[in-house]
Amino acid sequence: MSAGTAPDRRERLVRPLFIAFLVASAVDLLGLLADVQVAHLVAKPLLMPLLAGYAAARRGPRLLIAALLFGWGGDTFLLADADAAFLIGMGSFAAGHVCYLWFFGRARGSVPAGLVYAAVLTTFIILIWPGLPAEMRIPIAGYSLLLTAMAYRAGTLGPYAATGGALFLLSDALIATGIADWPQLPEPDFWVMLTYIAAQFLLTVGVLAPGSKWAGVARRWTSARR
Repeated sequence: MSAGTAPDRRERLVRPLFIAFLVASAVDLLGLLADVQVAHLVAKPLLMPLLAGYAAARRGPRLLIAALLFGWGGDTFLLADADAAFLIGMGSFAAGHVCYLWFFGRARGSVPAGLVYAAVLTTFIILIWPGLPAEMRIPIAGYSLLLTAMAYRAGTLGPYAATGGALFLLSDALIATGIADWPQLPEPDFWVMLTYIAAQFLLTVGVLAPGSKWAGVARRWTSARR
């Protein structure tokens, strides 16, 4: 196999992987709406591997692929109805946020946006704290701080990634309100997954979009590895 054929083969996987991701997303969301749990159990663990494969076929950075795969770990553990599995899953998501933050680098974000995110985080933790189980309070507070930092820093990549970061924050906030026994929207799992799928996809698009910060980051990483 010649060196020039490998990129072409990878590019041919872009469309099938993207379509497979859309199909898995639709199956998962429709399964939740129709209360067909087997559809959710089958489709949810496929989402992030397919999106990671799509990112790899698009020659995305390794940190993006790692973040998506850590998301897959979180998705898988959160399928189990146990506190230990929830904490492990949350830890896997946290590792994914670290990957995103590492990729975003040191570029300065918007100061007003930072103040808004800080105010939202502080208010949310104060409001939700009394309703959380005692053993979950510190882990959820620490995770929320990391997630909020990721959502804020995502804005350095442009509107797609910024929206993805905000939706990720919203998705996990919906989970946290469920743990704290707050009133929920109809079909709460549907809204959690809809915002989560959109978040990860928009973060991926924000990283891969032409003209995004990824172009400069890719050049620096390539130079550093020579």
